[in-house]
Amino acid sequence: MLRNGLEPWHLLVVAIMVILLFGSKKLPEAARGLGKSMRILKSEAKAMKEESNVTEPAATYQAAEPAVAESAVAPATEPPATAS
Repeated sequence: MLRNGLEPWHLLVVAIMVILLFGSKKLPEAARGLGKSMRILKSEAKAMKEESNVTEPAATYQAAEPAVAESAVAPATEPPATAS
């Protein structure tokens, strides 16, 4: 087959070793856990992609607005209290 590559019997040996190491009961549980993790990862990646698509137009809109000088909006401050 492939020169210096994996042949089908290599994969068979690896599969047998995995079954012997982890046992036949643990493999379905591990596969379920891996599948669940992959679904969570995909949903989070999709949510992040949608979030970035929603925030990008707003960010460009805010950058286009003229900046308001800080002196134009004076914060209301109270005079410091004196100790008697």
